[in-house]
Amino acid sequence: MQRRITRAVRAGTLVIGGGARISVQSMLNCPVNDIPANVAQANALQAAGCDIVRIAVPDKSAARTIAALKEQCGIPVVADIHFDHKLALESLAAGADKIRLNPGNIGGQANVQAVANACAQHNVPIRIGVNGGSLEKEFLEKHGSATAEAMAESALNHARLLEQCDFQDIVISVKSSHVQRTVQAYQLLAEACDYPLHIGLTEAGTAKMGLVKSNIAIGALLLQGIGDTIRVSLTANPVEEIAAAQDILHALGQQQGRPNIVSCPTCGRCKIDLIALASAAEERLASCSKNITVAIMGCVVNGPGEAREADVGLAGGDGCYALFARGEVLRRVSEENALDALMEAIEAL
Repeated sequence: MQRRITRAVRAGTLVIGGGARISVQSMLNCPVNDIPANVAQANALQAAGCDIVRIAVPDKSAARTIAALKEQCGIPVVADIHFDHKLALESLAAGADKIRLNPGNIGGQANVQAVANACAQHNVPIRIGVNGGSLEKEFLEKHGSATAEAMAESALNHARLLEQCDFQDIVISVKSSHVQRTVQAYQLLAEACDYPLHIGLTEAGTAKMGLVKSNIAIGALLLQGIGDTIRVSLTANPVEEIAAAQDILHALGQQQGRPNIVSCPTCGRCKIDLIALASAAEERLASCSKNITVAIMGCVVNGPGEAREADVGLAGGDGCYALFARGEVLRRVSEENALDALMEAIEAL
């Protein structure tokens, strides 16, 4: 998969764009002044594989939480700013590694210059975050609604305000809750600039439908080489966002260090409890860091033949399994010993 070439920016220890690996992020959802809760959640997100975490900054007191996160956590922190440029300055002083704001709504070019100067002084990038639900009136009137063209034009206009301040450490996002509109907006941006792009949907929904919509939008963009950092936005525990993002990256071959599990959906030929075995195998392999393909198949018809490219696998029989590797049957194992035999074969690889 050929990735889009972008400039690189650095948020703390994390490089975004410039060919760096695609990073995963989320947002804290604890009360912003509850420092212990935010620290605990940030640490949990990092342990789950999150690369950078965002926190809302509704007032100056939130800067204390940013300072605590920087002191007690090892993850880069993004300060989410709306309207008040002084909150961006407070966040930078507290140690924020990245600022998320829209230059056009912080009170004029003098305020934009002040934030740009402070970010440059601290070597902190700015993410321009355009959402379809909060577009400026001028772009809504010009395009009739929050179209892909309106979102992309808004984002590029915000970028120009920073460029006029001689500031180009910029990341851009253009999100809506509409899958096709979001994909089209990012396609337009990818053609118009070389800034790294933060991709995802906004207000995507619950862990069920929000996941489906995010998979479609993020997957479609990544397959085109568009996207340098991602967030799967869900109305759920933020840790679930990280698992979902990692699954997307893994499915697209953008994340190493974990096995690829393939399994058949079962049919009338299946004579064993394949569903339970596949689930158990997935749990046992959660801590495996080998870049291998493991197949769990319901019968010999769909076993070594269709899964011949698997490094190792099981194919169900009548109360037993065939343990195979690269399409060749190694031996027969009983149903009760099948999973242990599979794990032993994986350990031997």
